[in-house]
Amino acid sequence: MWRMNSNDASQTNADTAQTNADNFLFGELSGIILGCFYRVYDRLGFGLLESVYKNALAKELTKAGVAFEREVAIDVWDDGEKIGHFKADFVVENKMILEVKSSQMIVDSDRKQLLNYLRSSDVEVGLLLHFGPKAFFQRMIHSNTHQRRR
Repeated sequence: MWRMNSNDASQTNADTAQTNADNFLFGELSGIILGCFYRVYDRLGFGLLESVYKNALAKELTKAGVAFEREVAIDVWDDGEKIGHFKADFVVENKMILEVKSSQMIVDSDRKQLLNYLRSSDVEVGLLLHFGPKAFFQRMIHSNTHQRRR
């Protein structure tokens, strides 16, 4: 896990973090999003409702010039038939799904929720952003190259 925060990191650390981010699929975009996430966490801390963090993150993403949609419906298909849908918290530039959590801890079902969003969509990269007692994120990738078409 790396954190870019110009307030408490030297320029060298920030440069290293950005270089590491650039090596990932959508690494630069991930770095921008994580910077927004940590700025929100540094301002608001832990203990607020998830909806408050989502609103603050939307504001921060907008300030950063990142295009996104909120509460995006993702259809779930079974044997060629639509059987339901999920609502992703954020879909960023049609490249990444963001799932925001505000709780004491991340549990397996939180990770599986994001993985199911990725499996059900054409998006391959997701970030689980946890506004918990300590800021935490997990980056997930699910390759859709072998995914059965609906």
